[in-house]
Amino acid sequence: MPGTTVQLAESAAHESASRGALLARGAFFNTIAFLSSNLRGIFTFLVARLLGSEALGIFGIAWATMDLTSKFGALGLDQSAIAFVAKCEAAGDRSGSRKIKKAVLRISIWCSVVVALLGSFFVWKVGPHFISRPEVSRAIALILLAIPGVVLYRVSNALSRGMAIMHHDIYSRGLTESLGTAAALLLAMLAGMRQFAPEIAAIGGTLASGLVAFTLMRRLFIPLPSSGAVNEANLIPKLLRNSAPIALYDFLNIALMHLDVLILGTFIGRAPGVTLETVGIYAAAVQLSGGLRKVSQIFTPIFAPVIAPKIFSGKIPEAEQSFGYLARWMLALLLPAVAVFALAGTAIMTIFGPGFARGGPWAAILAVACATNAFVSLGETILMIDRPHINLLNSAIALAIAIGLCLLLIPVLGPLGAALGIFAPYCVHGLLRGLEITHFLHWRWPWRAMMKPWLAALGPLPFSLLVRLCWHGPIFELGAALLYLGGYIVMWRIIGLDPTDRAIVDHLFKKKATAPVSP
Repeated sequence: MPGTTVQLAESAAHESASRGALLARGAFFNTIAFLSSNLRGIFTFLVARLLGSEALGIFGIAWATMDLTSKFGALGLDQSAIAFVAKCEAAGDRSGSRKIKKAVLRISIWCSVVVALLGSFFVWKVGPHFISRPEVSRAIALILLAIPGVVLYRVSNALSRGMAIMHHDIYSRGLTESLGTAAALLLAMLAGMRQFAPEIAAIGGTLASGLVAFTLMRRLFIPLPSSGAVNEANLIPKLLRNSAPIALYDFLNIALMHLDVLILGTFIGRAPGVTLETVGIYAAAVQLSGGLRKVSQIFTPIFAPVIAPKIFSGKIPEAEQSFGYLARWMLALLLPAVAVFALAGTAIMTIFGPGFARGGPWAAILAVACATNAFVSLGETILMIDRPHINLLNSAIALAIAIGLCLLLIPVLGPLGAALGIFAPYCVHGLLRGLEITHFLHWRWPWRAMMKPWLAALGPLPFSLLVRLCWHGPIFELGAALLYLGGYIVMWRIIGLDPTDRAIVDHLFKKKATAPVSP
């Protein structure tokens, strides 16, 4: 009996390390994709430097409108496809996965084309009557034509992630869209299309990204013998029924993400300090701090296919353990990034030009908001698998709070009010998700698993703040940020990795060492 108990314990530890290693490998590829996707900052930098803050403001409003409208083209399939494909693959039903792929692509591509054409025509004809600046309405009408490329990219990558393949995003969005959009901007300007160069570049970059994502995805769905459990006759209605609440709350989430820029744009010339130029500076701050929101893209894509089978089969403790891994790793990235924005936000903003320095405080507040949004997105993934309609309610509540706060604060504080107005709803979002997951799934949150990132992040903060408060100027801001990062690394050396993380590292290297060598 003692020997059997030891064997069971070792087996459980090995299974836990294997699950953590799967998450770690997926997070590694998503990290590369996240870093490469931030190359899109090159495009923002070029627009700011070559065309100025006013052009960046126009593009920021146009892009936010297009991104929001694109959700009507995707219909939530860019999220639900992950769980559908993962469930079929877990059951060994490749035929079902292929049927889902065809149905998802057919629905999303046709809807995206219709939404793009109708939306562009409507804004071109009607927009000038409601938007005071005609160049803004024309930019929106033009950039809506990017919707098919955006939807094709999102849906194709969702299908790849359902197959537990995370690195396709590196090539499609990270490299193709980021570098392709910057190159298209330069070509458009050389061709004399200066006024709408950012919008034209966005259309070309997103279409190229979508085509690359589609090409990579279709190679995964190789026909295999399977049970054929998916009923093709009821597939499309089932997809639409399950995707409808996801589509609605995803639309609300995107609306919440872009709400500050859109509402700020409506107050141009009607609130203190709100001009097209300041909207451009605010859009640059959103671009920088939005990188923290994208941290969720490192973890949530692999989180969904890993915990979906656990939740479906009632293995909640294993799902909780997977959450503990990702929550700890996510905090280890987010907390120092927020501290750097707080210490050196003004200096960071000057990369777009000297006039952008005034956006430093806005960038710091937005960084906290985006980091909060990234972290609580793990809870959204859990609810999406088990009770997607609750996410819809949560997003509606958060959006209502954001609209109220932005309308209240922007007329008084201008862009600072927009930043503050978008921060509070993310906190409410996280609180609601935490309470609901605890109640409906009888979930126990692994608080102890998240202690070390907080200790490492708070340790070097007092001395760095002292440097920042005693001396002023970009050099001292950057010095304080570098001092903080050095202290953060030292703190991790002192604290050490969590034992479960060490087990994952050992498992990864052991697996690599004992893997058979192909001839």
